[in-house]
Amino acid sequence: METPLDQSDREREPEYQPQINLLLHWVGRLVIWLFGWKVRAEPLPGKKFILIGAPHTSNLDFVIMLATSFVLRLKLYWMGKHTLFRAPFGWLAKRLGGLSIDRTAPHGVVEQIAEQMNVAEELILVVAPAGTRKYTNHWKSGFYWIASKAQVPIVCGYIDYGRKQAGFGMSLLPSGNVGKDMEMIRAFYKDIQGRFPHAQTMIRLREETPS
Repeated sequence: METPLDQSDREREPEYQPQINLLLHWVGRLVIWLFGWKVRAEPLPGKKFILIGAPHTSNLDFVIMLATSFVLRLKLYWMGKHTLFRAPFGWLAKRLGGLSIDRTAPHGVVEQIAEQMNVAEELILVVAPAGTRKYTNHWKSGFYWIASKAQVPIVCGYIDYGRKQAGFGMSLLPSGNVGKDMEMIRAFYKDIQGRFPHAQTMIRLREETPS
């Protein structure tokens, strides 16, 4: 069976690889092969970062992104409302990489996640800034402010249906200049196509719009 990573791709695998067990690794390779996709990744900037999941226009995106993380043997985490982590199934949400968020807490979501990133030795948090599979005119900016608050890099994860390729690309540390940083992110995603291109959210934050 042809594997989803050819020799050139192997040379681009991340230098840092938290261990996903071999069974899940091969499950990921099988899924990617069955879909006829390829996985590629630039060297990662370390053990803690925010991973952008974009573009997000289909439920299939989750399957492809999860399989991609299995192929690269990376454990991904995601944010979930704190009520998801109550008995009897709270343990399962945590096992699947969920991080509990209390939206009613006075110190806010950004502070909660930044604090968790500060104390963790390894934490790759995936965020879909579009926040929906339908078209909107801006991304949600939480991913940027979490990375800025925790002083961790942002990595551009992508799912490109045009080339049938998924992976992790450019990384940057937030500079505080939102417009400049977002220009770099826009340039990266310029030619990346979602499953439903008409539903791709405009890559712009509200903070970039003059008041």
